[in-house]
Amino acid sequence: MDIKEIERPVGEHLGRFEPYFRNQLQSRNTLLSLATNYVFRRKGKRMRPLLVFLSALAAGGVREATYAAAALIELLHNASLVHDDVVDETYTRRGSWSLMGLWNSKVAVLVGDFFLSRGMTLAIEGGHYDILAIVSKAVRDLSEGELSQMEHARRLDLTEEAYYEVIRQKTATLIEACTRAGATSAGGDEATVRALSDYGNHLGLAFQIRDDMFDYTPGGAFGKPALNDVKEQKITLPLLAAMRNADEADRKALMRQIRRHPKADATAEAALRLVTTYGGMDYARQQMLRFAVMAKEDLATLPDGEAKTALARLVDYNTGREV
Repeated sequence: MDIKEIERPVGEHLGRFEPYFRNQLQSRNTLLSLATNYVFRRKGKRMRPLLVFLSALAAGGVREATYAAAALIELLHNASLVHDDVVDETYTRRGSWSLMGLWNSKVAVLVGDFFLSRGMTLAIEGGHYDILAIVSKAVRDLSEGELSQMEHARRLDLTEEAYYEVIRQKTATLIEACTRAGATSAGGDEATVRALSDYGNHLGLAFQIRDDMFDYTPGGAFGKPALNDVKEQKITLPLLAAMRNADEADRKALMRQIRRHPKADATAEAALRLVTTYGGMDYARQQMLRFAVMAKEDLATLPDGEAKTALARLVDYNTGREV
């Protein structure tokens, strides 16, 4: 499915958003300008601004506040990526150097702080306090989700229920913030805001399950799965499902390896065998599609139109993506 077709209803707004967002990154500090320009030039698909604008269009129409909402969320998203790289000691991101890799952790943390502060200033200066409240809750959930995942990784006690809560906080909360903020910026009524919020939550859950499946999917330069989650002692849905179905001996043997030698290639390969043997990927795919269906059902009460159609197509695009 072509993302350009999904973007078409708000293509003009997305085009105007680029210079608007870049203007929010201006600074008189030379190092900060270099760092923010580097982040801007390595922008991804801009999925979050797309969600904000489509939600606003579905809720009544794009307004000036919609641009502020999209910028605020994009600033938060970039801040979270920069800080994640520091926490995970990651020197590259999607084939390019991270800020931490180019400079150091101190610079990266301060640039992330700048993104956060710039977002708050943008909201306060425009009087968009309702949108600031939505994004502030997302920041809280992101932090709690990261810490919860660390705790479960340390204890290796993650359950499927706890997994859904972690990915809700880590991923779905920001997707939900996009759709809620977009609908709010357009002056949508309570039922419309609620429907689009639920849509964002379910889309976010499906999105993260798809992301977790990539770790066990062949890819990269040598066609091998990355298996980074296992090496960081993160037990995601494919492995959770496989361990539930596995023989007790196989399950206990893998848990011993993860506890004692988490970064060993042999441990990662054992996890992959377990996932493959006991249907972990099939179960994860079923759950991803379950949340995808729920996301589409959330749109049922919205008026028919190109925005509603694009939001439904965006579900298929994200659950079918290969990167």
